[in-house]
Amino acid sequence: MTTNIFRGQTLKLTAKREGDTEIIASWDEDPEYLRNVDTDIAIPRPVEHFEGEGDPGSNSFYFRLRTIEDDRLIGFIVIHSIEWNNRAGMLAMGIGSANDRGKGYGSEALQLILRYAFHELNLSRVGLDVIEYNERGIRAYQKAGFQIEGRIRQAVHRDGKIYDRINMGILRSEWEEIFL
Repeated sequence: MTTNIFRGQTLKLTAKREGDTEIIASWDEDPEYLRNVDTDIAIPRPVEHFEGEGDPGSNSFYFRLRTIEDDRLIGFIVIHSIEWNNRAGMLAMGIGSANDRGKGYGSEALQLILRYAFHELNLSRVGLDVIEYNERGIRAYQKAGFQIEGRIRQAVHRDGKIYDRINMGILRSEWEEIFL
């Protein structure tokens, strides 16, 4: 029996659909979302900014996260900056609405994308960076098997405070020990 690589228990990985860009643009009005998903200046972006996002490319694989129960868009996840010769890529994800955070969607999305990265893309390593105040994200990454590999000190300035960016990574062999 073949595993559906795009489907978990409560989430599925999908392509972009009509109407997605309006929903994603609305998430940009939430400063907590903006400040966890990126280190750049927090500013709401217009719908047009998101229209080309997720177009297929040889170095990135971008998915929308949808609930299985009601097919509702709740976030995105992407493997990007792939170096095919090194079999390595970077991960980024975001759960859009505050109402959908803290419900285990991030953990399930990580399992889906890591299975895709290691079994479909045949990568050996997936890395990411996260701002040190994003404790919920760090816990989800560690639960998925990511290890802290280092930090970029004083890399993010927010609200008069300075934060480190934490570099994390997981190897295919580590993921397989935990989840296969």
